[in-house]
This record gives sequence, structure tokens and C-alpha cells, in this order.
Amino acid sequence: MREVSLRVDRYLVNTRVTPNQLTYLMTLCGVLAAPALLVPGIWGAVLGVVMVQLYLLLDCVDGEIARWRKQYSLAGVYLDRVGAYLTDAAVLVGLGLRAADLWGGGRIDWLWAFLGTLAALGAILIKAETDLVGVARHQAGLAPVQEAAAEPRSSGMALARRAAAALKFHRLILGIEATLLILVLAIADQIHGGLFFTRLGTAVLAGIALLQTLLHLVSVLASSRLR
Repeated sequence: MREVSLRVDRYLVNTRVTPNQLTYLMTLCGVLAAPALLVPGIWGAVLGVVMVQLYLLLDCVDGEIARWRKQYSLAGVYLDRVGAYLTDAAVLVGLGLRAADLWGGGRIDWLWAFLGTLAALGAILIKAETDLVGVARHQAGLAPVQEAAAEPRSSGMALARRAAAALKFHRLILGIEATLLILVLAIADQIHGGLFFTRLGTAVLAGIALLQTLLHLVSVLASSRLR
């Protein structure tokens, strides 16, 4: 996406558009992935991918414009984080509502909407667990955490952390990867008929989100980040 964003930058760098305005637009695109996924069939999944790819593009552009103009701000950093939180949550909530089959004409199965929301909550909590390390250290008057402190003190925990990083299964609950998975599931449903694969994916992502929330919390507590 950097190759695309650098071409977009040239049209914006000399305009009055501010980096923060681009960040607002970025967040809007990410959040719109949720209603996009409610469109039945493959086209809803395609629209979800498009909205999140626009989010990703603008996520590159706002930072590049800010660095070029030297318009750095804490508000920009904060808004960028809010956008990431909302986009990941919107995609997973949208997946759950899609699996519930709102427009199918039959009985709406809210279990799938609940599982999608549960996955969204897990995705937000994982980010919060990371961000709250900085909050805890700041309130304790400590310096920002160093990268080396993230390594667990236990050799077993360190091995588990490296294994999880290698498998990268946790990335499936992030908005960008999740929309691509949703598209694959939509294609499988189109071939198979019904929403079996979308519902299976919803359940799997909810399980991954809950497991990752717990494992990430243990990883933080087992490292030196809070010392």
C-alpha cells in the first residue's frame, strides 16, 4: 500500500487537507466495513475488503503527509489508535451480524452476532492490554517500556511467544486480515450454499480472540514491562 499512498500524497501535500482530517476519514472507512459486510453474498465481503483497504491506504497517507509537513501532534497519534480500535471491532461485529443472516428472511440467529461481538471485544482488549502498559508505567513515574522488556522472563513463556509469533494466527482478528478471510468464507458459502463457512469462521475468530486475550495478558505479566 505504500507504493499507492506515495502516489496519492503528491495530490494532497500542497492542499489544505490536514493529517488529522485524513485520520478521521480513515476511521470512517474502517467503521463502514461493518455495514458493508451486511450486504448479502460475495459483494458484501468484497465491499468489506475495499473499505478496509481504503482505511489502510489513508493510514499510510495521513502519517506520510504529517511527516512531510512536520505536523506532528499527540492528537494525531491518539486518533490513529482510536481508528485502529474501531476498525478491528467494526469488522468483527459486521462478521457476526452477517453470520446472523439479518436479511435472510428467516429467523435471525443472534448467537452469531454475539460471537462476532465477543471477537470484537477480544480484539479491543488485546490492544488495550498493550496500551495500558504505557499508562501504568506513566502513572508510576517510570520511563516508557523498552523492547527488550517485552521478552517473557520464563524460558517456556518465551518459547510459546515465539511459536505464536511464527504461526501469526492472532492476526486473523485484525481488520485487514479478517476481511480477506471473510471474503474467502463468502466464496466458500457461495459454492456450498448457506452460511456454514461464515458461521464457522465467526466461531473460530471468537475463540482466537478469547484465547489471545488471555495469552497476551499472561505474556505482559510474565515479562518485565511492568517492572
